[in-house]
Amino acid sequence: MATIAAGFASIIVNLRASNRRTLAGAPVSLVLSLAASAHSLNNNNWTSLQRKRFQSSALVSPDVTPSTPAASPSRYPEYHRLLPCPSENRPPRVEHLVVSVGGPVLEYVCKALDLPPSYVADLIHFGAVYYALVCPEPPPTATPEEIRIFKEATAPSVLMKRSSIKGKTVREAQKTFRITHVNKFVEAGTYLRVHVHPKRSPRCYEIDWKSRIIAVTESYVVLDKPAGTSVGGTTDNLEESCATFATRALGFTEPLKTTHQIDNCTEGCVVLARTKEYCSIFHGKIRDKKVKKLYLALAAAPLPVGVITHYMRRVNMAPRLISEEFIKGWPLCQLEVLECKKVPWPNSVTEAKYCVEDCGWPSKDFAYECKINLLTGRTHQIRAQLAACGAPIVGDSMYMPAAIVELINPAVNPFGKYKRQYPIENDEAVSIEERVAYHGKEPGVAIGLQACQISWDDGEHFYEAGSPWWR
Repeated sequence: MATIAAGFASIIVNLRASNRRTLAGAPVSLVLSLAASAHSLNNNNWTSLQRKRFQSSALVSPDVTPSTPAASPSRYPEYHRLLPCPSENRPPRVEHLVVSVGGPVLEYVCKALDLPPSYVADLIHFGAVYYALVCPEPPPTATPEEIRIFKEATAPSVLMKRSSIKGKTVREAQKTFRITHVNKFVEAGTYLRVHVHPKRSPRCYEIDWKSRIIAVTESYVVLDKPAGTSVGGTTDNLEESCATFATRALGFTEPLKTTHQIDNCTEGCVVLARTKEYCSIFHGKIRDKKVKKLYLALAAAPLPVGVITHYMRRVNMAPRLISEEFIKGWPLCQLEVLECKKVPWPNSVTEAKYCVEDCGWPSKDFAYECKINLLTGRTHQIRAQLAACGAPIVGDSMYMPAAIVELINPAVNPFGKYKRQYPIENDEAVSIEERVAYHGKEPGVAIGLQACQISWDDGEHFYEAGSPWWR
């Protein structure tokens, strides 16, 4: 909800700044047909907008700089289909609309965004179009003018005429859902979010998926997930995922369902359920700590054998910050290093083959292959903990830069062994911002991390991945 609210506030800010049209005098009966483009960050937060547009009954062409020769100064580049998959992602483009005239969603989006029907149909198939019955509420930072506009658009006198929202709370009416059919009817006042440029996964088309299947049973499939792929898809792309491609490789009519996640840049064992019932059963096993996972990590420095304990900041945003000492509200993170052996650093040919990034580690003669028992399951836990120990994972462009900075000057990490002392209360927030700034971007394809084993029910079900990419 915060994501959508932030997007809504940004829309209004841009509308107020537009010198082509103003909101003054805009007919409320049209329920503010809005559109804006935004860059997306990790966890679907919006940042600076790329263009400004106010749509009433007449469509207004967006002002953008064409990115291809085929584009005119007043139009977006020509769209065709989402396949074949491009090798690189287009700049993010997310549109926020409020339907002015009811009708089929395909028809409305095509007209509102000047996109061809085949392309919009592909977006819907990819899971890149969402709706809510009522436009989201602006965030606490909204100006009085923004709040006034929102109140007009969601005035009781307007909403009470819509039978679709009778009996629902405001929160229920503002909840977003994926649109799954091109002919879905959307009534006037419906909020639409269209991810015009879904995040693509060209790696999916390079994999021999049948060769990655470890086991097939009546209840589940175990997949040796390749690096550079998403287990169950992303917010704007369900099509290019391990679950979808494994389903097709096995010729199943019912799609496989995700039971747990590993990072896109991580390879190894993933369990996909064949039924909703087993999906719930496996979730219960994870919750009851009956599932055991072992990982192989290719670290840039040696690690001691034994349990490593940290505390992770409770914020659903990358990078994940780690503290050596207990901080109230930061959950416990524990892993056990079972063994650590010295191995050659991957050569340049291997790194190029798997698109492993050179993150600037000073010594590349040897790496250290560590077998790790994950005791708590936090997002990015192994990557963040190893980096905090000065042994980041090879190719981890997000966490290795921070580890290199700390290697040069340990005092820069306010949560490390040599942390600086902050006597002023609000300096913790400052230190968090400083620490985050030392990190890099998420890896494109592979890092030195593999989910090498997964087992449950005391080893009754036991599976191993193939050799990791660096061997």
